[in-house]
Amino acid sequence: MTETLEREFDVIVIGAGAVGENVADRAVQGGLTAVLIEAELVGGECSYWACMPSKALLRPGTALHGAQSVPGAEQAVTRTLDVAAVLKRRDSFTSNWQDDGQVKWVENTGIELIRGHGWITAPRQVEVAGLDGNSYRLSARHAVVIATGSSPTIPPIDGLADVDYWTTREATSTQEIPARLAVLGAGVAGVELAQAHARLGANVTLVARGGILGAFPTEASDLVAAGLRADGVELLLHTATKSVHQNDDGSITLTMDGGTSVTADKLLVSTGRHPALEGLGLESVGITADDGGRLKLTTDSTGLVRGADGNDAAGATADGNGGADGTSAAGATADGGAWLYATGDAAGRAMLTHQGKYQARITGDVIAARAKGEANGTAAPWSRFAQTADEHAVPSVVFSDPELTSVGRTVARAKEDGYTVSSVELPIQVAGSALHADNYEGWAQLVIDEDRKVILGATFAGPDVAELLHAATIAIVGEVPLDRLWHAVPSYPTISEVWLRLLEKYGL
Repeated sequence: MTETLEREFDVIVIGAGAVGENVADRAVQGGLTAVLIEAELVGGECSYWACMPSKALLRPGTALHGAQSVPGAEQAVTRTLDVAAVLKRRDSFTSNWQDDGQVKWVENTGIELIRGHGWITAPRQVEVAGLDGNSYRLSARHAVVIATGSSPTIPPIDGLADVDYWTTREATSTQEIPARLAVLGAGVAGVELAQAHARLGANVTLVARGGILGAFPTEASDLVAAGLRADGVELLLHTATKSVHQNDDGSITLTMDGGTSVTADKLLVSTGRHPALEGLGLESVGITADDGGRLKLTTDSTGLVRGADGNDAAGATADGNGGADGTSAAGATADGGAWLYATGDAAGRAMLTHQGKYQARITGDVIAARAKGEANGTAAPWSRFAQTADEHAVPSVVFSDPELTSVGRTVARAKEDGYTVSSVELPIQVAGSALHADNYEGWAQLVIDEDRKVILGATFAGPDVAELLHAATIAIVGEVPLDRLWHAVPSYPTISEVWLRLLEKYGL
């Protein structure tokens, strides 16, 4: 017998991935009650189908290649990767797709969990179709937070909908490496998974309408392309896929513009992601789809959702007391109180797990502070309640081999934003890199604000350069003047010596 259960919490969080967990945790630390609503595994995409399993698949190949790049170690390497051992280790990082440990953490933190599908029915009201067969009508005293992550964006290619293709979920959780893999898309996930599967024994063809890793400087992405080719990955770049069809033997054939074709045993479609907002009842609070039929949220620096008219942050004005009419803006209730927030991929600001968790911590804190009357109106940049790093210092790593990392603005973005900008770039050729591996190839760039003489952005490409990134992030967030950064002496001999060479080339 099913029941309809009515409950009230201070904060309702729809989505119990890493982002939702962090929002709820910070709200509870702030003295509020919180409930997480989740229809799948607690811990979300990153834990089970994205960050953790993909890096677990990549790391053994990178470690092996690293050993093969150093004489002495190279001669000791006599075997190829053990596929079964790699997959077993990958499984351990996903806890074999069981969320018991995550659920225990939620319980120990004082957060309540309801398993089921949740959607908004009215301001501060959420209904849940529980997986236990019960229905739940939930009320939020202070806030509802959307932390539902993102979904794969599937391109409108003729025949694709009729094919049994992989998304990143299937590619990261597979228990068998296909003999032939075609990858559609040359973004971060496509590149990483193409290389991981190639090193595990698949013959991989990567097809993309544009270039590889198009958001990064060409000098950096070219190094990654060379790394993929060295692993046997065939790159068909600037190539449009006209149609896809499944053959009688189960294989899949991609036909390109111009008539060439590729046949593979599996097809991975990795052509981007979009906020997962469907079925959340957002229309009930005035948020409607755009001309393309897709829902999109606009948030302020605290994660507060802006109204349907794009002007009022979920009904909040500078004093936090309501929208223009107190009712019309999305998230505005009869008393004008702001209540609807979005964080992580669902907000569409910076679709990276670490950045989503950063947003979540701030959103959870500001909800708790507003509940106590300790925070009203717009948060000051770089304050405890503002997600300012989303605008200035988003770090990103492509865990390919070689790695590609960036933080902050590119030259083009800096110019668009009105900065007087210059850049300095050079190959990574220092004692630390020469010792790290024979024939080390890398590239580095700094983007500089010439008016203030501070760094706006940085890019590094090369083996193991991800560990350089946080220093650049700190320099950008801290707005460290170049003449002070000159006194940050890199240890010798490390790859970090490239910092000294960049500053010397700039003229210091």
